[in-house]
Amino acid sequence: MNCAVDMPSEEKSLMQSSEELLKIQDLKLYFFTLLGVVKALEGVELHLEKGDTLGLVGETGCGKSVTALSTIRLIPIPPAKIIEGKILFEGMDLAKMNEEEIRRIRGHKISVVFQEPTTSLNPVLKVGDQIAEVIRIHQDLAAEALEGKIDRLEAKEAWLESKGLSLVSGLLGLRRQIKDSEERRKNPPKPSRRDLRRAALAKAVQSLRLTGIPDPERAAERYPHELSGGMRQRVMIAIALACNPDLLIADEPTSSLDVTIQAQIIQLMRDLKKQMGSSILLITHHLGLVAHMCNKVTVMYAGRVVESATATELFKNPLHPYTRALLRSIPKIREKAERLDSIPGTVPDLLDPPPGCRFHPRCESALGLCKEQTPRLIEVSPHHFVSCHLLGAKRHD
Repeated sequence: MNCAVDMPSEEKSLMQSSEELLKIQDLKLYFFTLLGVVKALEGVELHLEKGDTLGLVGETGCGKSVTALSTIRLIPIPPAKIIEGKILFEGMDLAKMNEEEIRRIRGHKISVVFQEPTTSLNPVLKVGDQIAEVIRIHQDLAAEALEGKIDRLEAKEAWLESKGLSLVSGLLGLRRQIKDSEERRKNPPKPSRRDLRRAALAKAVQSLRLTGIPDPERAAERYPHELSGGMRQRVMIAIALACNPDLLIADEPTSSLDVTIQAQIIQLMRDLKKQMGSSILLITHHLGLVAHMCNKVTVMYAGRVVESATATELFKNPLHPYTRALLRSIPKIREKAERLDSIPGTVPDLLDPPPGCRFHPRCESALGLCKEQTPRLIEVSPHHFVSCHLLGAKRHD
């Protein structure tokens, strides 16, 4: 997939007016293990506006998934611990919320599509029940349950009347009670658990239909192992979008799928984003996918943000040596090469990370200052942030 992209029309409009949805400030998260302290995140800065699709990219182990999962507090505590920093979502600091408060947001305001649907779905529950569970927890289904009861009673009454029979007085009384708005205000009837389950399942089928699964009613009655990989990922998306969240976190959503299904899932997420108006945080190491889907990109290395910009700016004018190395390592379809470019060295051990800039042992342009002092993330041009001493040295020259 070619990474060269023109600025999408939605990116132009977002650049003109934006409203902040998620803001992570100076987030430090460590894992306290028997071998020592793993400094997984060290001062991470992240900004996501409403309606944006932000790509979070970097090598395996750079902290992408940890950053995203810490947003909804799915990191196991212990051994993980947020040392300092803020996770501001719609102005609320998620890092300070208790478990009950974060549960009201998790799955409702913020949802996740995990990397491997086979291990994320419950193998002993039908997929319809798994989607319905999210809906029952986060939505008030009383009205839908009662309306569904009315419809079933009216259908039964019509069938009995066609046979020359009528409903028993108790059912007729309940139907009249439900339909009578004046009586409903004074003494509203409570739906049964069965009615609530039926209403949730009906909404689950609607969610499956949105994802393009053929015959969603039948699919809802199947177990995960009865579905293909692409259909299981669609089920995961249906679960994530069942409550129309403001933020959808997609953690490598296409990594376990073949190329054809990958394209379908990508297009599905783009279409659903337009329909529902959700923002997306896309975690991936696939820069081609980022170019196709995202309007903003944040690059991470060894637990730190090294560059952040619009997708167009990042691909046309990468400034950090690590970002440039990543782009050089992508095979180019129109160019013949005997050997692919690669980044020398290995990813640092976060039990004992190198001092200063964590990329300096692999950077061909490293200065003496890079080995001693951690660079700050600075705005070098509008909406383009870079953490590199080389830029400061060039300005000084």
